[in-house]
Amino acid sequence: MEKITEKLLLEKGSPKTNKLEQIKTLTLSKLGLKHQDLPVKLLSRLQSLERWDLSGNRLQELPKKLGLPALRYLDLSDNQIEDVTTLESLSSLEELKLEDNVYITVSDNYKLMALLPKLRIYNGKDISTTANHVRFVYTENLMTRISAVWEKSFSLPDPITTEKMSALETSFVDTARIQVKFGPNSVSDFTRWRVEILAKEYLRSLTEPQEEPDSKEANETKENCDVSTPTKRKQTASAVDLNISLTPRKKLRPDLPASPVQDSPRKTSLRLRPQALTQTEPMRMSPRKTVQPPSTPTRGQTRAETPKRGSKVRHVQEDGAQIKQRESVGRKELQRDVDMLATLKSCGRTQPVHLKPLHVLQCHSKQDSPEDFSTQLWACAFQPLPDSTGAGGGSRLVATCGGDSLCVIDCETGMVMKKYKVPGEEFFSLAWSTVLMSRGKASAQHCSILAAGGKRGLVKLIHPRNNVAYGEFRASRKSLSVLRFNHHQGNFLFTGSYDNKIVMWDIGGVDVQYNYKVVQLLMLEISATPLHICLPPNSPSSHLLTACEDGLHCYNTQLGTNTTTKSRSKDMEISFPIYKKEDKDHDYHTIDGLSFLTDDIVASKNYMHGCIYLWSWSQTKAQRPDKKSRAVCAVVLAELQWTNTEIPYLALNTCPGQAYIVCGDDKGRLWTYHVTKLQKNSLQSGKPVQPTEVLEWPTPVRKDHGQLDGPSINSVAMDPELQYLVALSDKNMVIVWKREESS
Repeated sequence: MEKITEKLLLEKGSPKTNKLEQIKTLTLSKLGLKHQDLPVKLLSRLQSLERWDLSGNRLQELPKKLGLPALRYLDLSDNQIEDVTTLESLSSLEELKLEDNVYITVSDNYKLMALLPKLRIYNGKDISTTANHVRFVYTENLMTRISAVWEKSFSLPDPITTEKMSALETSFVDTARIQVKFGPNSVSDFTRWRVEILAKEYLRSLTEPQEEPDSKEANETKENCDVSTPTKRKQTASAVDLNISLTPRKKLRPDLPASPVQDSPRKTSLRLRPQALTQTEPMRMSPRKTVQPPSTPTRGQTRAETPKRGSKVRHVQEDGAQIKQRESVGRKELQRDVDMLATLKSCGRTQPVHLKPLHVLQCHSKQDSPEDFSTQLWACAFQPLPDSTGAGGGSRLVATCGGDSLCVIDCETGMVMKKYKVPGEEFFSLAWSTVLMSRGKASAQHCSILAAGGKRGLVKLIHPRNNVAYGEFRASRKSLSVLRFNHHQGNFLFTGSYDNKIVMWDIGGVDVQYNYKVVQLLMLEISATPLHICLPPNSPSSHLLTACEDGLHCYNTQLGTNTTTKSRSKDMEISFPIYKKEDKDHDYHTIDGLSFLTDDIVASKNYMHGCIYLWSWSQTKAQRPDKKSRAVCAVVLAELQWTNTEIPYLALNTCPGQAYIVCGDDKGRLWTYHVTKLQKNSLQSGKPVQPTEVLEWPTPVRKDHGQLDGPSINSVAMDPELQYLVALSDKNMVIVWKREESS
């Protein structure tokens, strides 16, 4: 047995370096090591270590409190491990091998799943679904039973003293370990171990004081916003809408077979006018509109059986309509808002980008017809490039959906690299994520997958790189309106549907044969159709914001807590100053645009408002909600001038790395805002901030048919570096813009 020294670690580690802090891979196999041979102080210097091979030794446990924050792969096979709880400090571990450890039991396997929150590959197999069941569903059931034991036989002492609480904890934990029964006998040891931990946590939750928000700040904010319970708003739909249900029932029919993903590079029949390629627009006020009906029906009006995304027929406002002005606020709050916006100065580019139109594609046409200018395109997203953490930068590949097809487009060449069609489907939403693909004895690898859903209520799972549509599952009996992955836990998927529900799923990973398993983890019943779902960048596993037809709501999505997973009420409803201007003809509660610009600053858009709000998530969340309505007023930092229109669902998007916000309008234009350029005098004046640039519709020309008028821009997406901007229209056109490098 060799003694573990700094010299040995440098010899056995890679890349070759003279500093322990730079080692990423370490092989200490077959050295006859015992746990006392592992020096904690020396090993804790391996702060960059990602892969560690300790196989073929005589380890019974690992040293406790071993701090290796970057460790994602650990091989402990062919050892003598008895106590797996010593691995608890390795919280970033994703893949673990414990084969040929004869003392490991089924209960030990469960303990590992509970102790290691990121563990997804165990002995070469994907266990993410089972692990999340143990972490959340199993824990919820135990907590319910522990709570029942407390309510039946225990209560807090009066007065509370250290001695009394210590005696109470011992008695309560012992009773819970005896009385709480759950799961098969093969994991009874795990159940008793887990009950002891949870019982102590439950008792602490009863005695620890709850933090209260700063009531003074909350009261100051409430003075500038009405947070009372909103009254029921009257419907103003015209007679043509009376026979259209928001979520009509679909006719029962057998599932149609899906066609496989295929390579299908396609050329467009459209071309851009040469002068449009170099056209740039100065900063301007929002344009006035003349009276004209929407050129194409809104989602849900194309067919009687397609769900409608709004309850009104939207018409463009008449010429001369006035721009909505921002509500006046006190100087004290404005100064606080200016200080908050100052944090944006350190992020993104110092100069605005210059974009030019590059491609206009018709790749979602019905039966590939060049005459199709009616198919509405609804969602687009750039493929992330996964790295070892499962997160990465962006690529030039963008996924788009509309009609019965999904496309993956190369933005540089304008070629459709992959196309996936499902006859009878109408796709409304899609989302990218990164999951682990287990490969037997080989190390698991990260792979980018695509999820999409729409009218039929089914989620399609696709691995575009390998041309495999590997699965589907039913997320709802009604149509799906929105999909969103948890960017910190790539196998957690949220689906929003037209039956007013948001469901959280664990889709697990896949193996090389594309076996997978889907488990429902959580269901939220909301009051209206969810249009957008956003997860706060710093807390994607605990909070969810959903933009709905009737407002913006926040929910607690933390799993493994005292809160039941079956039915959760909203934590709060976030209201906006424009609500004060509502009357029988103006309803501003529909939130049809929502996205985080930074970890704290949110951009949102109220239907018919004509402006985009920038507001603080942390300051808004810190307020105390109204007891009855659960309403709080958004702490507004600024308003961005947008267009005046009554066309709904023109979604905005953000590019946090470049501090950009982009939103299309109903004339094919793109309103861009470089937020680092916001000036103090613009905020303190109380006037909306003007756009950095309004990109005009590039006016593509079709052979023998002349120019095409600007359509409504339903969705936009940007890659993280803002090299490309993609816009989807309601007339079956994908418009790709590219950044021009400044000379």
